[in-house]
Amino acid sequence: MNFLIVIITFFTMEGLTWCIHKYVMHGFMWFLHRDHHDHSNEGHIECNDYFFLIFAIPTIVLMYFGTINGFNEYFYVALGITLYGMSYFFVHDIFIHQRFKILRNTQNPYLLAIRRAHKQHHKHTGKEHGECFGFLWVPVKYFKMFFKKDKK
Repeated sequence: MNFLIVIITFFTMEGLTWCIHKYVMHGFMWFLHRDHHDHSNEGHIECNDYFFLIFAIPTIVLMYFGTINGFNEYFYVALGITLYGMSYFFVHDIFIHQRFKILRNTQNPYLLAIRRAHKQHHKHTGKEHGECFGFLWVPVKYFKMFFKKDKK
């Protein structure tokens, strides 16, 4: 049962991420997310990185209460959120944005479609008129864009 909680939480996070990205990060908290789109911040740290801390706090609270209560369901929900956060960091920050210069030359169609979808998202430098707010779920049109580009 605990494994199922972790898996359901992980996949639920994709939907929550889409909503939070579209309505919070591109909404009333745009002031923190803007530098991720317009690159106005110099250096390796962006204001956008505060979201890491903001999103970590409820997870830490859930993990704490789950642990002191005998590793109940709160702990496993927090574990699912943590695993999603780790995948977000590895795919978004390392693979897509190349904060660490590794995984540059993959030929995996899924990973390249994720990269294409995210580039389409960043094509819009303002908070309005964005597209592809999700993360691990890649709509089919981005696979088509990737393969169409590949044939040229």
